[in-house]
Amino acid sequence: MDIFLSLIHWNASPEIFNIGGITLRWYGLLFALGFVIGYLIMQQIFSKEGKTQKDLDVLTTAMVVGTIVGARLGHCLFYEPSYYLANPIKILYVWEGGLASHGGAIGILIALYFYIKKRPHINFFWLVDRLVIVTALAGSFIRLGNFFNSEIYGAPTNIPWAVIFERVDSVPRHPSQIYEALAYFTTFLILLFTYKNKKSKLRAGFNSGLFLILVFGFRFFIEFLKAPQVEFESQMALNMGQILSVPFILVGLYFLFRKSEKSN
Repeated sequence: MDIFLSLIHWNASPEIFNIGGITLRWYGLLFALGFVIGYLIMQQIFSKEGKTQKDLDVLTTAMVVGTIVGARLGHCLFYEPSYYLANPIKILYVWEGGLASHGGAIGILIALYFYIKKRPHINFFWLVDRLVIVTALAGSFIRLGNFFNSEIYGAPTNIPWAVIFERVDSVPRHPSQIYEALAYFTTFLILLFTYKNKKSKLRAGFNSGLFLILVFGFRFFIEFLKAPQVEFESQMALNMGQILSVPFILVGLYFLFRKSEKSN
């Protein structure tokens, strides 16, 4: 039997519906769903640990803004700087696509800096050790959105579970979006387990370090199975995603093994 007959052919529309010019896309729905579920989880954590609803609401706004602005600027400056510096107004055209997870991570850290600066009663590592739980889950939803968009797909392959993204070409490829979605969801489960069962025994920053190592470690290796996102990556031994992952992994190792007080 021809191997192509057993492959997955993916031709799903990125749009759920389009009524009167109003479009709902799978990517947008999954992006929002990650924040909604994350909010509900953090609401339970804040309530259980004596933090206020107002603090959570402001945190949620900071996270949304930090994620979108950071991810957009990250894509524009890391992957296509010459184009966007020549056409800066295009940076605002988020609906055209182009978000980078590394930029999103930087945007979140900057947003958290200003958030905590105004709230001395909230410890940085107390917050981040819990926030990474829902961040990993949101990352999983976002990668599923990429799958519906037939973007950030893998390199050509002949593995049995290869996917032909018919909206792209007729080439069997690694479903790298699914690999990352599963990796991030696994990270979410691990972090949730450590929070619920090991919280009182963990050093401050442990979950933060574990998140960075797992998420960007997975990302580093999965990048070997991806097609280049931009032309200049095809000439690089390590692509931009891998180069940007290394500092996050190193910071994660520092958080994981540094000597510090136990997490509260």
